[in-house]
Amino acid sequence: MFVAVARFDLRVPGCTSLKEKRHVVKTLTASLRGRFSVAVAEVDHQELWQRTAIGVSAVAGERFHVTKVIHEVERHVECFPGVELIDLTTSYHGPED
Repeated sequence: MFVAVARFDLRVPGCTSLKEKRHVVKTLTASLRGRFSVAVAEVDHQELWQRTAIGVSAVAGERFHVTKVIHEVERHVECFPGVELIDLTTSYHGPED
């Protein structure tokens, strides 16, 4: 079993309220869950209007598969309207860890 965990630090430039930011974050997280079958959660900056951090995790039987999923998720986040990727941190865990 292999697990990939990624943290996406994002800027949400068009938001003028937490309500607007929540809408963008909920739309993004729902699209990630539906399209890639990953676990997603907002993990930081909940009180800021124009910043957020989301955590994404994927589990598979092969390291290649979780690597591929995380790269596809990264491309999706980079192209998602209304957010800008500031930083990405990824870690992989397998049976040898």
